[in-house]
Amino acid sequence: MLILSFIIPIIMATLFIIWRIKATERPITKRKIILPPIMMSTGAFMYIFPAFRIGWQQILEALTIGFFFSIILILNTKFEIREQKIYVKYSKAFGVILIVLLIIRTMFKFYLTLTIDVGETGGMFWMLAFGMIVPWRVAMYIQYNKMVKKISPHFVMNSTNLKNHSRFHESENIRS
Repeated sequence: MLILSFIIPIIMATLFIIWRIKATERPITKRKIILPPIMMSTGAFMYIFPAFRIGWQQILEALTIGFFFSIILILNTKFEIREQKIYVKYSKAFGVILIVLLIIRTMFKFYLTLTIDVGETGGMFWMLAFGMIVPWRVAMYIQYNKMVKKISPHFVMNSTNLKNHSRFHESENIRS
């Protein structure tokens, strides 16, 4: 079980890096920024079970470390405008940062499992990850809104408006 708790994050990190690289090929939307923390928040249900519960000090430690990790992600997540759409810029540093964070996380986990129960360790690392993704996504959301204003101060670009806008132009082309 302990070995799986080290192998599964490596597989997940590899898949996440591949997913992030592919994400640079498609425009980003508010929904794509907001949904990951919302979906991840369902993991908090693990705290229903006593084995995963952690104390206030551990919560503060995990959130603080997560916040500092998020600063690294915030500084390395940039947007660009292509064809009036907003994209996340590809960054080689991002993959390296994720690998370094994974190594640090693995070292912490190895050390902590010697002194703390595996369930509590899982609870702490979920809290750390949540404390990292929320500030990162909030910063992305703010940065995205600034980019939207650069595209057009009068037209709010979201996925619905983009679809309606492109349908309008398609129907104009059909008529002419």
